[in-house]
Amino acid sequence: MIWIILGIVAVIVLWFIVTYNSFINLKNRVENAWAQIDVQLKRRYDLIPNLVNTVKGYAAHEKEIFENLGELRAKAMGAQSVKEVGDTNNQITQALKTIFAVAENYPELKANENFLKLQEELTNTENKIAFARQFYNDIVMQYNAAQQRIPASIVANMMRLTPKEYYPVDEGERGPINVQF
Repeated sequence: MIWIILGIVAVIVLWFIVTYNSFINLKNRVENAWAQIDVQLKRRYDLIPNLVNTVKGYAAHEKEIFENLGELRAKAMGAQSVKEVGDTNNQITQALKTIFAVAENYPELKANENFLKLQEELTNTENKIAFARQFYNDIVMQYNAAQQRIPASIVANMMRLTPKEYYPVDEGERGPINVQF
């Protein structure tokens, strides 16, 4: 009888250790995924001043757009929560679209090699940010779901784990795309 009780206790302890380690692994994956977003956002923030300076030479009277982008960049670099970072970077995306729309009015700018290179780098960075955001949200979903499953939720509560925030999507991106020919 004692061996059966010891066997049951051993299985429970082993389950607890495995569950605990899986939560630690998921938590580290969430932090790593966030760090990957951070790396790509830093790259974006570093490219913005170069893009602004290149466009400024051709479109100096569009001063308000450049000031807005500079303010958003500073705000994004100081953001603390996932929601703040996401919301501010969604605003930066909209501001960058405005700059590229302004560039359409300046054929010399569109032909400028430096501008084209910066535009390509920003496009690549935007793609990397989108992938990193998707990866982060996938890992957050796994982490949050693991905390909610029974009996693992018991270990999650003992560890005082809380659900992580998803990286928000710009509300404008949720609607249908209007294609006109």
